[in-house]
Amino acid sequence: SPRNPEQKIIKRVIALEGDIIKTIGYKKKYVKVPRGHIWVEGDHHGHSFDSNAFGPVSLGLLHARATHILWPPHRWQKLQPMLPPERKPLQRQQE
Repeated sequence: SPRNPEQKIIKRVIALEGDIIKTIGYKKKYVKVPRGHIWVEGDHHGHSFDSNAFGPVSLGLLHARATHILWPPHRWQKLQPMLPPERKPLQRQQE
């Protein structure tokens, strides 16, 4: 969490540095993700504490990559990398 580094939150990476993203309720409608940052969002838009609330996140706060859902047991599964089509960056920086 950018507001409390002791708190761990799991979010989907939506955009990387240099990408331009259309935000959902952030103070700016469009954001170019600054160098050394990412844009993260939860799966429940409007009910998620994510970049739409606090802006781009420093890569230094990124700790790991979620690979599986383990709890509750009826949701056990391997996570597949997936970006909802409506959340793709408007412009992706060329590598």
